[in-house]
Amino acid sequence: MRVEYINPFVEASFNVLREVLQSDVKRGELYLKSTSMPVMGVAAIVGLAGDVEGRVLFDMDKPTALKVASAMNGEELPTMDDLVKATITELANMITAQAVTKLHELGFRFDLTPPAIFTGDNMEVTDQDVEALIVPMEVPQGRIEINVAIRERS
Repeated sequence: MRVEYINPFVEASFNVLREVLQSDVKRGELYLKSTSMPVMGVAAIVGLAGDVEGRVLFDMDKPTALKVASAMNGEELPTMDDLVKATITELANMITAQAVTKLHELGFRFDLTPPAIFTGDNMEVTDQDVEALIVPMEVPQGRIEINVAIRERS
């Protein structure tokens, strides 16, 4: 996986989270995963197609999702309702849009799928033939992992 694909997602995640949460964001150590991995409980996924193929997954546990959505909406959101899901989906949209804009400026061309959100326990994601780079982000609301699995089309 080329670093040119990853850096825009890292930068966009950092910038968007800092802006929408009005707080500090700390990036943890990046690491690679090449097998199935558990999902923490709330995951927004965006597919990529064109010059590259793959997906970006925004992963967090339910308490973090509730706190992030509450902060973004300026009100306490205690249950995983449609507003919370729409807010997390919009967060994924904002980060992905900023990253893709940067990638387009660098000459890469691809399309995005609208984000889909998954919630539940004991979920995992499996990527066939592509390594995923995990970018942990620590915010006051909890931990958000940006899970990027992209490869060039052969």
